[in-house]
Amino acid sequence: MKFESVLQVDVPKGRDGKHKQIVELLLNDIRQLQKGSALKIPLSALPDTKENIRAALSRASRQKEIDIATSSDGQFLYVWKPEQK
Repeated sequence: MKFESVLQVDVPKGRDGKHKQIVELLLNDIRQLQKGSALKIPLSALPDTKENIRAALSRASRQKEIDIATSSDGQFLYVWKPEQK
């Protein structure tokens, strides 16, 4: 064989990667948000760039059918549930 083989149990699974822990924490907090409130997450507390975390959070929230909105400034990432139309 030209390529190495590994056992299937040793193959990384989907998106259970480096962002899973922070995304699960954020989704848990988002579920508990009061109407009209937003999470204020220090960028220094994120394990990766705000862009990468925002993308991972967006994918996970779509998959779990949780509507979210985000914004950011130089120090914080803000996440909230938009009002229903």
